[in-house]
Parts: sequence; C-alpha cells; structure tokens
Amino acid sequence: MTMNDLPPLVLAAVVGLLLGAMFFGGLLVTVRRGLASRSPALWFSVSLGLRMSIALAGFYFVSDGRWERLALCLAGFVVARVAVARLVGISGRKVRHAP
Repeated sequence: MTMNDLPPLVLAAVVGLLLGAMFFGGLLVTVRRGLASRSPALWFSVSLGLRMSIALAGFYFVSDGRWERLALCLAGFVVARVAVARLVGISGRKVRHAP
C-alpha cells in the first residue's frame, strides 16, 4: 500500500459514516412519524425503500470494485449505527414489554 492509496480509503470510511448517519437517522425519523401517522405501513415501506436505495447506491459507487473501500465504508456505516444509538439513548439491554 502506498500513500496514494490512503485518501480514497479514508474517503470511503467517511462516506460510510455519512451513509450510516443518513440511514439510521432516517429510521429514527420514520419511527417517530410513522407511529403517530394514520398510515404507518406507508411511512415504513417508503422510508425503507428510500434508505436502502441510497445506502446501496452509496456502497456501490464508493467501492468502485475494490473490496478494501467497501469494507471501510461498511465499517463507517456500523460506527454511525453505534453513534446514533448512543445519541438516542438506545442500549444493548433487552427492554421489558407489557405482557
């Protein structure tokens, strides 16, 4: 690996962070608005389609056929998931629901 290989790899990780923030931030907005909506199924299905399309297109263009870029983009995506969960206050603990 040379120094010329480093900027595209860093850019792939940063784009992964942005894609993850968009995906999971959009999920948060969808859950909040969808639960209060008269047609939550429409909210959830349209949101899923948009979020998945944007994320998959982003992964495709960032990777450019190179597995290293794809792996770093995915790592950034996962880091964004953890960051959004911490910002919202979601932990890994199981939540008790009413019977």
